[in-house]
Amino acid sequence: MYGGDEVSAIVIDLGSHTCKAGYAGEDAPKAVFPSVVGAIDQMDIDDSANAERNSGSAMDSKNNVDSNKGKGKRKLYVGTQSLGFRRDHMEVLSPLKDGVVVDWDIVDSIWDHAFRECLLIDPKEHPMLLAEPSSNTQQQRERTAELIFEKYNVPALFLAKNAVLTSFALGRATSLVVDCGGGSTTVAPVHDGYVLQKGVTTSPIGGEFLTNCLMKSLESKGITIKPRYSFKRKENRPGEFQIVDLDFPNTTESYKLYCQRVIASDIKECVCRAPDTPYDESAYSNIPMTPYELPDGQVIEIGADRFKTPDVLFNPSLVQTIPGMENFAENIPFRGLPQMVIDSINKCDVDIRRELFSSILLAGGTASMQQLKERLEKDLLEESPQAARVKVVSSGNATERRFSVWIGGSILASLGSFQQMWFSKSEYEEHGASYIQRKCP
Repeated sequence: MYGGDEVSAIVIDLGSHTCKAGYAGEDAPKAVFPSVVGAIDQMDIDDSANAERNSGSAMDSKNNVDSNKGKGKRKLYVGTQSLGFRRDHMEVLSPLKDGVVVDWDIVDSIWDHAFRECLLIDPKEHPMLLAEPSSNTQQQRERTAELIFEKYNVPALFLAKNAVLTSFALGRATSLVVDCGGGSTTVAPVHDGYVLQKGVTTSPIGGEFLTNCLMKSLESKGITIKPRYSFKRKENRPGEFQIVDLDFPNTTESYKLYCQRVIASDIKECVCRAPDTPYDESAYSNIPMTPYELPDGQVIEIGADRFKTPDVLFNPSLVQTIPGMENFAENIPFRGLPQMVIDSINKCDVDIRRELFSSILLAGGTASMQQLKERLEKDLLEESPQAARVKVVSSGNATERRFSVWIGGSILASLGSFQQMWFSKSEYEEHGASYIQRKCP
């Protein structure tokens, strides 16, 4: 039995967009950094040139994780600073595809960065609570347990479902969790602290998809977003800048796209808001423009796109009207957010539907979009049965909404009554990794 009350547990939520890590019992994660990493294949570069180039940045040496890959060695760069520094031939890779881990090397380097660089702890001394997607397979869970116990020698582990943690963060045991994340949107019913698998519905439209839509929309209007590394600002007179373009021919396409996405994502967060009624081209054509200054000093005006981009969540068929996004339109299920919510509730037992309708919880980074809650509530009222009392609940605080999964984990791992639930290292050694299915249902 693991009874480590006095040692605070570590809570990690590895999302599709950012990784959140921190101590249980605190109200926000200590470290938040991108879930993508930079990777340089050591095969295609001469090592001497490589060493010479990397010596320019002192930050890197700590954040490099060498991993032996089948196709040769590659160097991984983790964390906001390491990714912000442009390097020749650096590809930007994500460890996840559709919420499921496809590259364990990268996950390992992300965890390592969180423990050693961000939290500055020795993982041997702290129990770990990891958040996992509702659709996680048994094989994935066993692999996670194996890596955590074998490599990091953690004293105890617990895997909790994202939806359950969000539910706890907002103080409910039964609710319908609408999680609008970076890579996808998931609607999951939670009853008495357990996810009802049959009611889980997902859609590939998440924050990153909306960012892509906005980028393509701006490109079609002739606006190009210059990545931060591609120019230098020179001050001629106070307040007057001259932009000098820099040329780096060896920059990979994926790194250029990553840098553009960072800027486009900021534009989205600053100016976009969900429209009160379904988006209609004619109604929004003469809307006042909102200015936004790009890092290179050019001021762009954004009009109807402010409303059109977020409305893709509610009406995915809008994607077909965005130039350059037509090829995505074919493989997207045409179900908007309100329809997903109703489908999910209808898959659950009749006797809990009413309760689910009255506590629909909004979570995830994309859920912080202005007016999203009001619009979802309005659409659901129109489509739901008469008897249902529809109530969409979301934390008033944007930070809490963005980190609700992590906060739920922090609450859970610091509860006294939870301490007997841990899957301890001794149990792992005795029963093996498959025992995690019994300890963390």
